[in-house]
Amino acid sequence: MSDPISQPEYMLLFRGSMLDRGLSPQALQDVMTRWKAWYDGLVSDGRAVSGRPLGAEGRVVTGRGGRHVADGPFAESKEAVGGYFMLHVADFDEAVEIARHCPGLDYGLAVEVRQVRERCVALEAAEKGEREQLATTTA
Repeated sequence: MSDPISQPEYMLLFRGSMLDRGLSPQALQDVMTRWKAWYDGLVSDGRAVSGRPLGAEGRVVTGRGGRHVADGPFAESKEAVGGYFMLHVADFDEAVEIARHCPGLDYGLAVEVRQVRERCVALEAAEKGEREQLATTTA
């Protein structure tokens, strides 16, 4: 097992909320048993550091000053994020390979793989702009 501090972090976002629809109780039990074994294996070898399901109810806040608040995500949406795993792995390819083994894929779920950045891209751009502006004013 590698040192998780030195490894990049990746998040698996599980999209889709209809995993349990149309499955017999036995089929649902089977997929949940496989899902738990998959997750427990990732935890035991140090690649998954957390993972949780998300509640179906939520709100979406938009607009200047957060003036718009709408219900969402909608449970019937295939795009709703239903949960996540946080991974410490060597690289993007390893994170994608882990995602390819998600038991929910056979039942219509999608897994989005995203790297967790140390810093916000907009903050980095603003700081770079400040450095460039400072360099031109002091030259």
